[in-house]
Amino acid sequence: MVSTRIDNFTIRPAEVEDTPLILSLIKGLAEYEKLAHEVVATEEMLRETLFGARPAAEVALGYFGGEPVGFALFFQNYSTFLGRPGIYLEDLFVYPDMRGKGFGGVLLAYLAHLAKERNCGRLEWSVLDWNEPALKFYRSIGAVPMDEWTVNRVTGERLDSLAARF
Repeated sequence: MVSTRIDNFTIRPAEVEDTPLILSLIKGLAEYEKLAHEVVATEEMLRETLFGARPAAEVALGYFGGEPVGFALFFQNYSTFLGRPGIYLEDLFVYPDMRGKGFGGVLLAYLAHLAKERNCGRLEWSVLDWNEPALKFYRSIGAVPMDEWTVNRVTGERLDSLAARF
């Protein structure tokens, strides 16, 4: 476990035994974002994609007083312009009753530390437009919104249709 600058708060990389906790945190995030209906992930899926032969992402778990309070799920991406890898933060979540204590900021600092340790050129993430508390928090730590970029996504039948063109 990695100690932090908040007494009794530690961060550690998730292990396969943490899969039920990870799924619970994902569901907590989805509820907060009013997207619970979109969660189709199962423990089996998470075990395979996070801890299987070819892990697609990593998870850092935050604990306060030995109890889980949040997580960061992230993966490596790549910047062709920088010629270096980066870290993309897919999810950052702290239980609502544990917010405002600095845990989210320490989780982000942990990822920034990992990025530097891994010689990454950047740490980036997306945030929902309506999530003003998160937007304010991210600005307070020096994050710069990429206003000129629009996220695009292809899923479900549209993904199937695009793949069929190959």
